[in-house]
Amino acid sequence: MKKFKIIFSIIFLFFCIHLLSAKEIKLKIIETSDIHGNYFPYDFLNDTPGKGSLARIETYIQQQRDIYGKNLLLFDAGDFLQGQPTSYYYNFIDTVSPHLGARILNYMDYDAAVPGNHDIETGHSVYDRYFTQCKFPYLGANIINTSTGNPYLKPYHIFVREGVKIAVLGLLTPRIPYWLPKDLWSGLQFDDMQKSIRKWLPIIREKEKADIIIGLFHSGEKPKSGNVKFEENASFLIARDIPGFDIILLGHDHNALCRTITNKNGEKVLLLNPGSQGLNIARAEIIIEKKRNTLISKSISGALINTSNCGIDSAFMAQFSTAYDTIQKFSNSPVGTLTQTISTRDSYFGPSAFCDFINQLQLKISGADISFTAPLFFDTEIKAGKIFLRDMFKLYKYENRLHTMLLTGKEIKGYLEHSYSLWTNQMQSPEDDLLLFDNQYTGINKKLLYNSYNFDSAMGIKYTVDVTKPYGNKINIISMSDGSSFDLDKTYKVAINSYRANGDDGMLIKGAGIPKEKIKDRIVKTSDNDLRSDIMQYIHQKGTITPECKNEWKFIPEEWVAPAIERNRNDLFGNISITNKPSINVH
Repeated sequence: MKKFKIIFSIIFLFFCIHLLSAKEIKLKIIETSDIHGNYFPYDFLNDTPGKGSLARIETYIQQQRDIYGKNLLLFDAGDFLQGQPTSYYYNFIDTVSPHLGARILNYMDYDAAVPGNHDIETGHSVYDRYFTQCKFPYLGANIINTSTGNPYLKPYHIFVREGVKIAVLGLLTPRIPYWLPKDLWSGLQFDDMQKSIRKWLPIIREKEKADIIIGLFHSGEKPKSGNVKFEENASFLIARDIPGFDIILLGHDHNALCRTITNKNGEKVLLLNPGSQGLNIARAEIIIEKKRNTLISKSISGALINTSNCGIDSAFMAQFSTAYDTIQKFSNSPVGTLTQTISTRDSYFGPSAFCDFINQLQLKISGADISFTAPLFFDTEIKAGKIFLRDMFKLYKYENRLHTMLLTGKEIKGYLEHSYSLWTNQMQSPEDDLLLFDNQYTGINKKLLYNSYNFDSAMGIKYTVDVTKPYGNKINIISMSDGSSFDLDKTYKVAINSYRANGDDGMLIKGAGIPKEKIKDRIVKTSDNDLRSDIMQYIHQKGTITPECKNEWKFIPEEWVAPAIERNRNDLFGNISITNKPSINVH
């Protein structure tokens, strides 16, 4: 009996020591973002094998699940439902079958996600259906239901792994009302991110007592202003100024990122962004030490994984083979015939057949006097010959609608002044650049300071852009395209896409000088369908399309501009000749 008591005491002692000793728990966090319909390793737009994709990401995830099991958590940071025919087909064509995107994320066993602005762009009927089909929480602490005052989506979620509590707080860039028509987000408001965080972070700390706090944000790193309120890219500001986050998983700006910063309390915060198209995976490894229920220490490290080294998961492809074949057939549906190749490359150096083609169609569809458009893809082309449905996604990238607005001649000039200020440098000599480059990048890595979708040019008027003049004095509108006079005080009907008509990028607000709240009063007509669908229908009806460069505007002085064009063309695309040399009658 005494011997038994001794053995029992020894066992009990070892049990107590085990309870009192610290336990080490290892966690793996994986993030995807800005997939933009790249579910399969195939580029349906160009009908070629593609890089990235969820099919490759699934290979990496399965490898890591073998190591971490339930201690692996998988998140997506938005912009999942737009970009390729894969998403478009299940958004707008087949609205009866379960959404392919939801099926794939459920198959991959995602743990949580946040919507992106391009997910909201699909409209209530699409994203509400999609959210209900996802078997994991979609988060959005700052997306408010105006009828209740409560979050439209779950604000945060708590995961418990081996006694470790991980809180994930979801947020979306609040600039949706500046980009999208109100009917797409009716009944919703988008609070600034800092306001929402200051509400929910104390609850996560005090009520939930989370050991790890993760921000899952569809908002880029680098701010465009110093003000967090309505800041498009607020992730860095939040990491720096609002203590409490261990990791911020971000997206939206498509810039792959892995770096640790120190917040204002001297604490380390890991920022991760996998970039876009599934080309990278962002991962964080967390090592936690807990004694009983007390956190002793935590160690966090991050990295980016290039998916080009990941094989294509065969089980994934087999699971969704029927959907893949359906999308392939849909993408290869013939639309019409193009008599000449059109490219966005010429669009930066003068009028181009690519932009003029879209402007011509916008004028025909709307009946407007003047049309504005920009090269939405930085570098793409549609080859002469038979064109297919997939080409429509290259011709018009987004699901914008077409608006017809009333603008005065003075406002039209101001609009163009702002557009070309984002596009062109003010040349001081013939040796200067024509285009406005980002000074961070030099040599063969030159990049434009602003995205090409900001570079609106017009059709319906003849004008010159004097690149030696400052903002406000660049644009000289000579006449309407038919030679009739252009009047700064006259009101014109203008065709413009819904993104621009909501006031973002400053064309209407800063350039034309129209207050944001007054813009809606200028809209006299809105198309029922997205612009891509309208263009596709027009081409299908015509059968054969001959794109023309109308040469209704040009850069001056030509003796300065011509050599600058040659240099800057080479900076952007290599030594490739321009197919169009604009020449308009300025008299």
